[in-house]
Amino acid sequence: MTQTVQPTNPEAPTTPDATTPGGSANAVETSSSRERIPAALKRRVPKYSDLAPLMQFKKPEFSREAKLRRASTIWELRDIAKRRTPRAPFDYTDGAAEAEITLRRAREAFLDIEFRPGILRNVSSIDLSTDILGKSSRLPVGIAPTGFTRMMQSEGEYAGSQAAEAAGIPYTLSTMGTASIEDVAEAAPNGRNWFQLYLWTDRDRSLELIDRAAKAGNDTLMVTVDTAVAGARLRDVRNGMTIPPALTLKTVLDASYRPAWWFNFLTHEPLTFASLSRYTGTVADLINSMFDPTLTFEDLDWLRETWKGKLVVKGIQTVEDARRVVDHGADGVILSNHGGRQLDRAPIPFHLLPEVSAAFKADNSDAAIILDTGIMSGADIIAALALGADFTLIGRAYLYGLMAGGRAGVDRAIQILEKDMTRTMALLGVTKLSELTPDHVRILGK
Repeated sequence: MTQTVQPTNPEAPTTPDATTPGGSANAVETSSSRERIPAALKRRVPKYSDLAPLMQFKKPEFSREAKLRRASTIWELRDIAKRRTPRAPFDYTDGAAEAEITLRRAREAFLDIEFRPGILRNVSSIDLSTDILGKSSRLPVGIAPTGFTRMMQSEGEYAGSQAAEAAGIPYTLSTMGTASIEDVAEAAPNGRNWFQLYLWTDRDRSLELIDRAAKAGNDTLMVTVDTAVAGARLRDVRNGMTIPPALTLKTVLDASYRPAWWFNFLTHEPLTFASLSRYTGTVADLINSMFDPTLTFEDLDWLRETWKGKLVVKGIQTVEDARRVVDHGADGVILSNHGGRQLDRAPIPFHLLPEVSAAFKADNSDAAIILDTGIMSGADIIAALALGADFTLIGRAYLYGLMAGGRAGVDRAIQILEKDMTRTMALLGVTKLSELTPDHVRILGK
């Protein structure tokens, strides 16, 4: 029988053998026996005094206010809105034209950028205020015009205008709004109110709206020019969207999961439009009956002569048209494809922005460049400002807040965007909007 002898390391130190007096020369200390365990890592039974600071259980909160507080992004507000709102009005807000390619591309455009921050700057104080169309705004974002807003949530335009007033930013009432010009002005008497105009085939009706807007204190008229006809908003077609929502078997079943929306809708004043007293029919029929497909630049000249305040043109999608409307007297342009709700595969405003900015600089034009479509975060806003926008507008982003929680939800949407902007500015190493330049943003793939 062969006995295996383990080799020994002649350089290894020896220790006395515990089994024989004086030890043995063959006793070797292994590396494992030499390891030392720090006292902090030795197992022990935890003491209550150690656990007490960690045991901070909070009572669960399920209120609307608590849910709004927990929302950290506009996307999270959208999730709440979808749970609280019937499909037809939610899809009217959330959807776009045809295959909704334009809307997806508009949002992706903001994702496909790279910020280029500066370091070692003192960013302890961030100033987000700016001047737009002759007056100051506490934030570089305002609320865009949205139609049928009280159909999304019963507080509608009142919530939007009052939240804008509290935030120190402009609010724009749509011709298709569901509150009158006068009522909105009364609800937010200290706010900066703008009015968005669709030029009707009936010019006398348009003149009446212009006069009412001026008398109510609106300082800016925003004329929308990308609605010669209604876009193919297929979600609305599939949902049988009507104004007001029809009580069909389908909508009643949908309402059973969202009783609060229907309770608010049925127990508040019926929808009152900014531009007409009542209407019953589909959205597309209303648009096609009101909008004028014969509009030309001569009509813009007529508007410039008629309106004495600031005039901006919404729906600009080419550099050439941006220049032309300024030549015809516009004080500003709004780069917008109507949130992707008109022409699918339309130009993306964020991509068009650097070209328009360069063209205006070449022309020595001081016309304002405002951008909407696709904005879902404060970082999106900062990117737009860096690439040449003077101001931005939000539509869906604020409506998600409205549907999620009425006035409180709109407040929360604005708070989220402000926090995003402040953080993004600090991380870029700038303290005021005038310090932003195109060097802070690179569009990937270009």
